[in-house]
Amino acid sequence: MFSKTWTSKSTEGYSQKIERLKAELQSADAILIGAGSGLSASAGLTYSGERFLKYFSDFHEKYGITDMYSGGFYPFPSLEEYWAWWSRHIYYNRYDVTPGKPYSDLLELVKGRNYFVLTTNVDHQFQLAGFDKARLFYTQGDYGLWQCSEPCHQATYDNEAVVRRMIVEQVDMRVPSELIPRCPKCGKPQTPNLRCDDRFVQDAGWYAAARRYEDFLHRYRNSRILFLELGVGGNTPGIIKVPFLRMTAQNPRATYACINLGEAITMRGLEAQSILFDADIGKVLSDLK
Repeated sequence: MFSKTWTSKSTEGYSQKIERLKAELQSADAILIGAGSGLSASAGLTYSGERFLKYFSDFHEKYGITDMYSGGFYPFPSLEEYWAWWSRHIYYNRYDVTPGKPYSDLLELVKGRNYFVLTTNVDHQFQLAGFDKARLFYTQGDYGLWQCSEPCHQATYDNEAVVRRMIVEQVDMRVPSELIPRCPKCGKPQTPNLRCDDRFVQDAGWYAAARRYEDFLHRYRNSRILFLELGVGGNTPGIIKVPFLRMTAQNPRATYACINLGEAITMRGLEAQSILFDADIGKVLSDLK
């Protein structure tokens, strides 16, 4: 399917591409950043291997779970175990973290520039690094929010205080039953505000961010715009990659830059408007500085 559509070919050397992207960052009327999980992985927030075993070795031994991503879909036999897993997952990826260097470097590159961020990441790294919240659109949710599992209403709830209690009070991969979060309206269990099915809650904050994103696109659709894609994989290409490429094709003044180790690709026919880095995102961002 993709072999006829995508290409990773580039005749430019690494240093040439660095200089070209530097120039685009400085001269663009607007910069639209599209960030996927590869950016957080470059910042050290990996979901498998040593980091996974550091925090979830007991879940690995008991349930055979091999990474944080797949563990989120495990059918735990009780809500007490479900929330022992999720409180750890949220805590170590949302609260017990510092901003990764790639995020800080990215902010330094766009600070003072006219930028907006569209991201499928849910780990709050952009806010921790100091990005303007009004310039962020988290399309897939936020580890720091819960929602009704039904859902019976379109609202989300901050979870930090309860998550921290769950971390302290869980025993043998179970949280105390009284800590299980319940919907304040219908009483059903709450669930993380993460888009995994059609029950995902898009609250007022989500819609406000969506409007700001659409306004940004409308304002600069025919301008010299840089579409800067960072670590976007193949799980949800319709959110960032495909729209970015479509808008680049529609605007001869646009540039599409993709930094993604192992997955730096563009559409055939857009090679001249594309800058591709098959390299670690953190290294490229550091070299751009």
